[in-house]
Amino acid sequence: MFLPHSLTIMLYFQLVIMAGTVMLAYYFEYTDTFNVHVQGFFCYETAYTKPYLGPEDTSAIPPAVLYAVVTGVPTLLITVTETALFLIQYTSKDLDSREKTIVTGDCCYLNPLVRRTFRFLGVYMFGLFTTDIFVNAGQVVTGNLAPHFLTVCKPNYTALGCQQALRYISHQEACTGNEDDILQARKTFPCKEAALSVYAAVYMAMYITFTVKAKGTRLAKPVMSLGLMCLAFLTGINRVAEYRNHWSDVIAGFIIGVAIATFLVVCVVHNFKGKQLLNEDPPQDHLSNNPMVSSPRIESPLEKYIASQFERSYQQDVYPCAPVPQVTELRMDDEDLSSRSVKDRLLSFFSWITGKSSRFRHLQITRITSPSLRSRDLDSPVWQTHWTSTLFTVQSR
Repeated sequence: MFLPHSLTIMLYFQLVIMAGTVMLAYYFEYTDTFNVHVQGFFCYETAYTKPYLGPEDTSAIPPAVLYAVVTGVPTLLITVTETALFLIQYTSKDLDSREKTIVTGDCCYLNPLVRRTFRFLGVYMFGLFTTDIFVNAGQVVTGNLAPHFLTVCKPNYTALGCQQALRYISHQEACTGNEDDILQARKTFPCKEAALSVYAAVYMAMYITFTVKAKGTRLAKPVMSLGLMCLAFLTGINRVAEYRNHWSDVIAGFIIGVAIATFLVVCVVHNFKGKQLLNEDPPQDHLSNNPMVSSPRIESPLEKYIASQFERSYQQDVYPCAPVPQVTELRMDDEDLSSRSVKDRLLSFFSWITGKSSRFRHLQITRITSPSLRSRDLDSPVWQTHWTSTLFTVQSR
């Protein structure tokens, strides 16, 4: 037995999207498929003459370390959290076969722990590669220069004619430095490190806030969330302090990371409100919670009983010697009336009626033929007063 046809198509479609996202990020990052826009500069422009502190590997936050952190830490945190929540719920109730999500028919199933973990991690990884694609696309299109561009470019100002007038240099052959350093200095807007770090921080902060519901975490969750945000902020500050990016580059990276993380959390995983690890008890019917006195119409057995009361009174007045149906009325004490709810009184009354059904057939016939209980009398104040007093004075015998 296989998956439904539509579900299989959607699964393959999502896998194709994920594979395409990874391949596009790879082409942006490690190939020269997309040519970087060559942006010009003015001679001796002070905005690009900052010192060059070495390649990216010598930075205080190397790219390899950053990529490992934004990939490994969320994976570990989500896996550990989902496992802990699953074990807590598993020990508190029995794992029924209904909580197993069938994905390939009767042959096998996907554990709810694995389902939630793969869903949240899959969305996170998709957003991580999407952020990388957005950043690389912006860098390729804009070609903004780094603060240390002229230091690594090493232009020949004499050959360029910069001695007498301020000139704008727009051709790529003006630089004489290392080509790899020059290419890297042309890809600064937006800042990739800032975008990736803030994306991971926002996603994990929202995951911790919406998922962890344990007691005693009222301060622990904000501390962890703000700590992650602080690390992302320090990453952007480090890029500016080392003259590798401008403030505008870092701010643009922050905006991209926050926007993608917020969109995925709110619109894709719906604030991490997926199916529970273990299904809760099915909710009761909302009608059972409504008080019975809220019904717009009284049930016919109650009318039958009240009709019998009027009929007995009528027969005593008109036919003093006629036998009266023996309907025993048991009055409750004032203390019992105050302690029992309206619902309990009605349930007790109907159970009493159920046991006296044969006796009430005669009362029903009497009510229909009785001249004292016409339709015009049902709305009279005497009728309503007697109905109310009878409702609260009958208990099961």
